[in-house]
Amino acid sequence: MISHIMPTYGRLPVTFERGEGAWLFDANNNRYLDALSGIAVCSLGHAHPAVHKAICEQSKKLIHTSNLYKITAQEQLADSLVKKSGMDNVFFCNSGAEANEAAIKLARKYGHERGIEKPSIIVMDKSFHGRTLATLSATGNPKVQQGFAPLVEGFIRIPYNDINATELAIKQDKNIVAILVEPIQGEGGVNIPSDDYLNKLRSLCDQYDLLLMLDEIQTGVGRTGKFLAFQYNAILPDVCTMAKALGNGVPIGACLARGNASKLLTAGMHGSTFGGNPLACSAALAVLIVMDEDNLIEQAIQKGNVICSVFTERLKKNMHVVDIRHKGLMIGIELDKPCSDLVKLALDQHLLINVTNETTIRLLPPLIIDNQQINLLIDILSTLIDEFTK
Repeated sequence: MISHIMPTYGRLPVTFERGEGAWLFDANNNRYLDALSGIAVCSLGHAHPAVHKAICEQSKKLIHTSNLYKITAQEQLADSLVKKSGMDNVFFCNSGAEANEAAIKLARKYGHERGIEKPSIIVMDKSFHGRTLATLSATGNPKVQQGFAPLVEGFIRIPYNDINATELAIKQDKNIVAILVEPIQGEGGVNIPSDDYLNKLRSLCDQYDLLLMLDEIQTGVGRTGKFLAFQYNAILPDVCTMAKALGNGVPIGACLARGNASKLLTAGMHGSTFGGNPLACSAALAVLIVMDEDNLIEQAIQKGNVICSVFTERLKKNMHVVDIRHKGLMIGIELDKPCSDLVKLALDQHLLINVTNETTIRLLPPLIIDNQQINLLIDILSTLIDEFTK
């Protein structure tokens, strides 16, 4: 059968028909353990009853009205996110890329209000911020930029987790108005910076009057064991973006701002037709309630510690394993050679994983994963890694 879908993905040879918790079932009712969660999206697993109920009940009443009018669920969700984050207000959109676009526009507006005609933003090597033209330009991966020149100007790229390089760049370019950074780089290989990295970035931004903008698209909503990863550092950014797990599969993104950054955009400066509609916000509200009631965020720390400690023990004799690193249930197993073939090998064993930066196996299991499923994940993947590296 001829497919009329643009070939923008190298799709694996499987079609899923339904899901239940951490399991996905294909068209032949074969069961697969999902250790990727739709790329950090379905943190409550698949077909969660609370999300299902929220979507069904809201869809019976109202799906969309546009942002020309007040939306009760949107206001409730904004209140909840502000309370959980310590930020001041929220702009709702449909994806992480859109949330980062809003952040970039905030930085540009901030610069222009300071009299800077061509404001620049510091971004990092190996970063990933989205596929729109501006977020693609901010991304630190030449491969995903190839073929799309001319890129958007105004981004200064430096090494990740390098405070000296950051301060040097600030001193050399008076047009810099903001720093855009992931608390943990996901697509770049689950790269976890020094414990005080964000604190030092916060200090630099305070010293030079810059906006600290944190991309929490992948790390946010409990993935790392805190609602937002920056909460490990006891700081507040000026701008924070989130999406992915916020709707557990229903498209929604959010750009949160604080202080001066929260006052930059006024009516007519930015918008989104579908952003924050009643359906998406109702789903997100259900996600936040379940996270709290089931204590899933704190459990992410415990489960992540167990998974990584057992992997470390199981793979300690494998000399091809360079590192096993994690924060909560954001896990990377780095090998000393490219290992993208492991994705198909794992699929054959009915396990869903991902490989980033060519050599790092990325695991993003749902926060509801249980002990039996954790043991199955470790058994299958440890065996595959040992066989693959022989």
